[in-house]
Amino acid sequence: MKATPAQQESRSAPTSSASYDLVIRNGTIVDGLGGEPYIGDVAVADGVIAALGTAEGDAAREIDATGLLVTPGFVDLHTHYDGQAIWSDRLTPSSAHGVTTVVMGNCGVGFAPCRTADHEVLVDVMAGVEDIPGVVMTDGLPWSWETFPEYMNALEAGKRDIDVAAYLPHSPLRVYVMGQRGADREPATTEDLAKMRALAKEAVEVGALGFASSRLAFHKTESGSQIPSYDAGREEISEIAKGVVDGGGGLIQFVPDVPAGDYEPVLQTVFDVAGEVGLPVTFTLAVGNAGDPIWPGALDMVDRANAAGGEITAQLFPRPIGLIIGLELTGNPFVLYPSYRELAHLPLAERVAEMRKPEVRARILADKPGDGHPLLWMAQAWEWIFPLGEEPNYEPDRSSSILARARARGVSPMEEAYDRVLDDDGHAMLLVALSNFENNSLDTVGELIGRDGIVLGLGDGGAHYGMICDASFPTFMLAYWARDRATGRHPVADVVRELTSVPTRVAGLGDRGRIAIGYKADLNVIDHAALRLHKPVIAHDLPAGGRRLDQTADGYVATIVSGEVIATNGTPTDARPGKLVRGRR
Repeated sequence: MKATPAQQESRSAPTSSASYDLVIRNGTIVDGLGGEPYIGDVAVADGVIAALGTAEGDAAREIDATGLLVTPGFVDLHTHYDGQAIWSDRLTPSSAHGVTTVVMGNCGVGFAPCRTADHEVLVDVMAGVEDIPGVVMTDGLPWSWETFPEYMNALEAGKRDIDVAAYLPHSPLRVYVMGQRGADREPATTEDLAKMRALAKEAVEVGALGFASSRLAFHKTESGSQIPSYDAGREEISEIAKGVVDGGGGLIQFVPDVPAGDYEPVLQTVFDVAGEVGLPVTFTLAVGNAGDPIWPGALDMVDRANAAGGEITAQLFPRPIGLIIGLELTGNPFVLYPSYRELAHLPLAERVAEMRKPEVRARILADKPGDGHPLLWMAQAWEWIFPLGEEPNYEPDRSSSILARARARGVSPMEEAYDRVLDDDGHAMLLVALSNFENNSLDTVGELIGRDGIVLGLGDGGAHYGMICDASFPTFMLAYWARDRATGRHPVADVVRELTSVPTRVAGLGDRGRIAIGYKADLNVIDHAALRLHKPVIAHDLPAGGRRLDQTADGYVATIVSGEVIATNGTPTDARPGKLVRGRR
């Protein structure tokens, strides 16, 4: 039975005689290393864990965790809060799901370094790759920096709920050094390479965790071009990597073009460069839904590289990598159709009324799609599109797909999709399971979770505001993989390890991710039995009134960053202890 807030927590005024700032009493401690959970206290002083087991003495604040899990704070290695960390003091959805540290600058995109003349170039990149409306960035960012060190200073000056760390992103670096030549993906000259190496060294010296790049063909600018890093050759990757080494070392984050099937040569190049200079690599791995699987080949490459002394990890998302589509969002099955676009500007209620007219329905269903972002074409992958209910199902049965429902009704998939987007007066949402849903199940993903060479990530918080809401994956891990799934369940201790000490090891953040004396007091108190994901909602809280997908959960009794409680029972406090993490530790 869930405890009331009064039962969970007691406070007393801080006194000079208080032994601790915070004590979490009688919880089931899950240490983050995979150890057997045990009952005990966790005491915090000066932002670090000061005592474990039985905490004698009083505290300025106490939480009764009887019957509750106490875990380290979770870490997401793949986010895009580069902008949100500037304009907002809360990094939701991530911080609503027990995440206390996020790493941004992924996919080689971001906002620094950047000259004033190139602001529009980076806005174009981020709008296309990460679905952040241009007006949100132009209104929400002060652009008070030019260099990467100045951007880091801007991050450090802000207040926020959780900690942030950053990579040096490849595309801004390339444009900063090469100008329009970099945006046009021209080969870098010897002089260009020397400048990139020097700037990479500078970035690591001021706290970058490494550098990030992408070769994914889907990563296009809003104007339709490939991103600046797309054609970068081996020598360019090598010189930037050498700059990271010059600055003290770090991690290479890379997105290969796995969907194209020709990822191996480029990925092997990155592995070879990393081996030559002695840097670790983490890269995005996806499991295809159908066809010949390509993930075994990628993991064979990881195993060979690691057997030869490398440090390579494949980042895996623990449920389908999916789009959320609907009439209120960036994508829907008809968004590329000229006949729908004639209505797209209308307020939702008026648009729904028009779409319910038989003649409008007939015109849209008879239309043909025009040009658009590659991801928007996935909004017609009928076999992998499913209605998303109030309790979102991320492993839906094949029979509930748009294709199966259409066959059962004796209509076309387009007709079925048309009717479904009009459900709930146009507020309905559909899940497009882009990948990780091999054979219409998560069995393969479940087998890969916890495997050597695999690390969880890819929450993508801070990006894809109108298309993706995946930052809730830690809640899904604990609720589904550690509790609800009928087969292939993972022990709670293992799941917590995969959300904490494993990503911190990969990122080089050795001061957190475990419950042990002397470690950073980033913690969660969780009612595991009550843990529940809510359906994503649309919030209009971005700069310039921009809209984004958000998602909350039940079951988080308290989330704590550096010993300060940032949320209780899903309600944020006024505490903003989040810091910029400068460098590996």
